[in-house]
Amino acid sequence: MTLVTAPCPGRVIGLAAVPDPVFSGAMVGPGTAIDPVREPTEAVSSVDGIVVSLHPHAFVVVDADGHGVLTHLGIDTVQLNGAGFDLLVNKGDTVRRGQAIVRWDPSAVETAGKSPVCPVVALEATADALSDVREDGEVKTGDALFDWQ
Repeated sequence: MTLVTAPCPGRVIGLAAVPDPVFSGAMVGPGTAIDPVREPTEAVSSVDGIVVSLHPHAFVVVDADGHGVLTHLGIDTVQLNGAGFDLLVNKGDTVRRGQAIVRWDPSAVETAGKSPVCPVVALEATADALSDVREDGEVKTGDALFDWQ
């Protein structure tokens, strides 16, 4: 079983509340989402693993069991072309849960007209593979979001 933890502090809102139909409809995969605190912060890895995909606005870490966890920093933030995002690791790096991956400012994302909401998605998973999925409440970086069987 893989424990997936919060990549940033904020309020858990659940995937259905994400202002994007691809995420809210769980088309990318099941999971949850965080409305982050509005201050410069670091998005950290939710699992131990290897960074297999890395963009300023999103990253995927695959754990030893082959579970890929997508952390997407904001909605439509690809349109910001990396402005306001600083990569702290490289694709292919082995990272630990809690290790900083991207430094970013959710308030700057909001000022740019984008939603800073962060989906945290279990890629290529079925909804019944996840348990104890958080749908609400405040979280600190590293708090449990869901278990992946």
